[in-house]
Amino acid sequence: MTANAPQIDRPLEAASAQVARALGNPALRPVVQAFFDQPTYTVSYVIHDPATLEAAVIDSVLDYDPDAGRTSYGSADRIVDYVQAQGLSVTWLIETHAHADHLSAAPYLQEKLGGKLAIGEHIVTVQGVFGKLFNEGTEFARDGSQFDHLFKDGETFRLGNLEGIVLHVPGHTPADMAYIIGDAGFAGDTLFMPDYGTARADFPGGDAARLFRSIRRLLTLPRETRLFMCHDYKAPGRDTYAWETTVGAERDGNVHVHDGVSEDEFVAMRTKRDATLAVPRLILPSVQVNIRGGHMPEPEDNGVSYIKIPINAI
Repeated sequence: MTANAPQIDRPLEAASAQVARALGNPALRPVVQAFFDQPTYTVSYVIHDPATLEAAVIDSVLDYDPDAGRTSYGSADRIVDYVQAQGLSVTWLIETHAHADHLSAAPYLQEKLGGKLAIGEHIVTVQGVFGKLFNEGTEFARDGSQFDHLFKDGETFRLGNLEGIVLHVPGHTPADMAYIIGDAGFAGDTLFMPDYGTARADFPGGDAARLFRSIRRLLTLPRETRLFMCHDYKAPGRDTYAWETTVGAERDGNVHVHDGVSEDEFVAMRTKRDATLAVPRLILPSVQVNIRGGHMPEPEDNGVSYIKIPINAI
């Protein structure tokens, strides 16, 4: 290889080959069931192998009332009911990143359904940044140990007869991961539906240029790859929520990053747009809980857990 030869993206090559195999063999395509939580505009997924009924849950939601400081389990129980009704066996509880718009229900689902809780290895970077913001002290571990497994870029995992491949797609946050299972890709907050565009990149550790490169990486997968979004807000002119599209549809029609949009153009657009966006309503409770793998902060001496609200800090 010459010094100027382009570096081969082995994980992407493996993911593309996996999608191609699944497109040619229906037995290698997962069954995907979506659960939309309208208060947070979040889509959670249960994915399973139709042959073995082995399943994963991606990006679950814990109901949280910020006015009362109370949690409940209606959204999570919909997933529990579905898993049990279908006779599925959950082996993975997966997070695409530490969300800023909803609290994870992973610990509750783990108690009810089992499975390993997993996130990308770069969660340690996010824990470091927000551990300082919330003044968590030395008792808060910043090594990802709140999770059962930390995925690396290119790592593979199994759901029965199906293979999953993990792709690191930073930009929205430093820790975002996409999961390619059979012919289905779960993009987290990296992409939205073609008529809505792309994720913001102005959170701590976010980077619009890295986001562009991550998106282009995903859009190198075969055009027929099914893509599942983590959020939808109904684009102007669309009356229904939607969360499933394809690589081809994104390449042809994404309003922010369709084929032909340059990195410089994207960064200029994203930077200007992000400057107009409000802080997510649940960012402070969400991040404090999600960097802990969905667990609440340790109770104080009165037995109560507390969410910190830093004043004039973000």
